[in-house]
Amino acid sequence: MLRALAMQIQISPSDGVPIYLQVVNQIRYLIAAGRLQPGEELLPIRTLAEQLTINPNTVARAYLELERAGIVTKRHGSGTYVADAPPAVPQREKTKILARRVDALLAEARQLDVEVPVVIKLVRERASVMTEETRP
Repeated sequence: MLRALAMQIQISPSDGVPIYLQVVNQIRYLIAAGRLQPGEELLPIRTLAEQLTINPNTVARAYLELERAGIVTKRHGSGTYVADAPPAVPQREKTKILARRVDALLAEARQLDVEVPVVIKLVRERASVMTEETRP
């Protein structure tokens, strides 16, 4: 699973969001989607930085933000792990996070000349696929 983490994180230097925040947001998403489980080890900072071709300090900052939020824990000499019980995020904060992502999606759809109903259909299809992937 460790190698798969870097493949699941997509960095876009041109989208206006700082790279460390892109890493933070995507790791949060992977945890929320069940793709990273409590107790699971994250890639070492240098390894993830090399695979994403970004500065190790950027990954270190992302991991620090995740640790401050209680989402991951560091075990000195052992690595960084998904927290056993990530803190609950207030509904208002969840909505704010999702609103930013929806805004980015709609902006990209507009640039690609894709109509909103097509985007909504795609979201429903992807939600269905995700539901199927997480079933035992």
